[in-house]
Amino acid sequence: MEKKQLVEKLSVFAEEIRLETLEEFAALGFGHVGGAMSVVETLAVLYGHEMKYDPKNPRWPDRDWLVLSKGHAGPALYATLSLKGFFSREMLFTLNRGGTKLPSHCDRNLTPGVDMTTGSLGQGISTAIGAALGNRMDGRDNYTYFILGDGECNEGQVWEGALFAPQHNLDHLIGFVDYNGQQLDGYTKDILDLGDIAAKFREFGWFAQEIDGHSVEAILDAVEAAKKNRGAPSMIVLRTKKGHGCTFAEGIEANHHIAFKPEQMEKALACTRTRLASAERAN
Repeated sequence: MEKKQLVEKLSVFAEEIRLETLEEFAALGFGHVGGAMSVVETLAVLYGHEMKYDPKNPRWPDRDWLVLSKGHAGPALYATLSLKGFFSREMLFTLNRGGTKLPSHCDRNLTPGVDMTTGSLGQGISTAIGAALGNRMDGRDNYTYFILGDGECNEGQVWEGALFAPQHNLDHLIGFVDYNGQQLDGYTKDILDLGDIAAKFREFGWFAQEIDGHSVEAILDAVEAAKKNRGAPSMIVLRTKKGHGCTFAEGIEANHHIAFKPEQMEKALACTRTRLASAERAN
């Protein structure tokens, strides 16, 4: 497939993920809207092109792994997994309800296709490193991906992992930081300024890139560059907007976990359907 066609295909997939994620929240009436919206394009590239997996065999030993360390973005991952056939669309509408297999934060013991239980922020980098190291010890050539939140990078455990991975030359470990500039209590620059995250990881020994996190083409290129890198783990810093593509969440400060009015969601869904139709025409 030519690059242009691939980018168009992944752009459609991203809008499908965004639409299904909003449908999940619409059924519930509240949720972690902001952080789910900002990782949609990354999930589209990973599950739409880069990762190897088998929806009929979610525990396939040679699969690529994804550790969604910012586990509150689980609804976007659930939408992605459903679209790829890991479970039915109907299951999406049980999000965070009693007896659900789709809890607010990711749980590998409940949800087909979820590789690691997450949500206790700061721990995902450690579990991803463990998966990458274990797979290498078992002689596998698969990749382990993980996604950190920028506010999550306040945690010291993140930087312990940042030291450990280069020491062990884990070049099949590819991380992302969702650098949307916001966290639960406000803006990251006001709470604990992270500065140049890419430079920090680079100093720790990572192959680090910083890109537009809402461009599927930029994400594609960055992952391909990371896969060509040898001898060190890779970090891709995603410049994103929290709540991206959701009309009532994007651009406001308190968009981490929010409730909304039905009319607000209807507008957000309508705008997303319009973007999806436009992307489908371009494809």
